[in-house]
Amino acid sequence: VVFAGDNLVLQSISLLQVKDPFFKRSGASRLASYAIDDGRRMKIVELGGAQELLNMLEAAKDDRTRKAALEALAALTKSDKAAGALLKAGAIPIVQSTPSSVEEEAIDKYKTGLLKRFQDLKHDGSS
Repeated sequence: VVFAGDNLVLQSISLLQVKDPFFKRSGASRLASYAIDDGRRMKIVELGGAQELLNMLEAAKDDRTRKAALEALAALTKSDKAAGALLKAGAIPIVQSTPSSVEEEAIDKYKTGLLKRFQDLKHDGSS
C-alpha cells in the first residue's frame, strides 16, 4: 500500500539523486519539512532518504547544498531510531569530513549538533 506521504518522500528522495544541486537542495528541504514526527522520520529512513542525504552531503560541492543536507539530517536525528540508522549508515565520518564554511555559519552548527547527537546515542546504546 502506498500512502500519499510515501509519494512525497519518494519524489523528494528522487530529487536528491539528480545532478543539479538546486534539485538536491529542493529535495532535502522537502524532507526536512516532512520530518516532523518519529513516524515520518522513520518513513524517510525506510524509503532510503537517510542514505541519499548522506550521499548528497558527501558529494556536495558547495556550501548551500551541504547546508541543505545537514539541515535535513538534523531533522531526522530528532528520532532516536532514525539517528541510530544514520549512525549505522556511517554518518559520523561523512559529517566530520564536511568542510567548515566562513559564509554559512549554520554548517558548523549543524555539524556540531549532529556529532554530539551521534555521540550521545552511542553512549546510551552501550550502557
